[in-house]
Amino acid sequence: MTTESFRGWPAAGLEWFDELEMNNSKEWFHANKATYDHDVKGPMVALLTDLADEFGDWSISRPNRDTRFSADKTPYKTQIYGRIHRPGGGYYVRLHPDGLFVGGGVYAPDRDAMARLRAAIADDATGADLDRRLAAFGATGAELILDGGLKTAPRGYSVDHPRIDLLRLQHLAGGVEHRLGRWIHTAKAKDRVIDGWRAVTPLLDWVVEST
Repeated sequence: MTTESFRGWPAAGLEWFDELEMNNSKEWFHANKATYDHDVKGPMVALLTDLADEFGDWSISRPNRDTRFSADKTPYKTQIYGRIHRPGGGYYVRLHPDGLFVGGGVYAPDRDAMARLRAAIADDATGADLDRRLAAFGATGAELILDGGLKTAPRGYSVDHPRIDLLRLQHLAGGVEHRLGRWIHTAKAKDRVIDGWRAVTPLLDWVVEST
């Protein structure tokens, strides 16, 4: 597995995902693990290592799926993602056959953290500050994750609150989904990750400052 500076994902890495979708079995995975290590995981390690000085220590997803509670029993993920945890949430990057997602924020906070988050969203001062930061975030092309939001107002909040759409969210996270092009095979892919993570940093700072 490479420890060189990030130079993009080679075509063989993306082809590996395509082949895995058609041959998602332990036998195929182990027969082709060297390609995974060199052309899929290796570039992700190089990318995150290059960015660690600015953004922090990282972790990478395991290739194995947790199939215990899923009807889909295929054993391996057709994606790879990296995470960097920091106070207030973290950064996230995910490569899959159709794109590269770059973003971050607070995803699935526990009950107490969610209560603090909603209180800060509802507050006139910190809520207005969040609105400004979200406007700048959206100007970069990023979008919030809206899946799983409440259909009504959270307990203790009015449906007429000016930030009710934010109060209904189960996450304060988002990012940009980049359609793949030749750039993914070059070091330019790192620039997209840097831009995306710098865009989400003010939201992470807001969480620390306001909750």
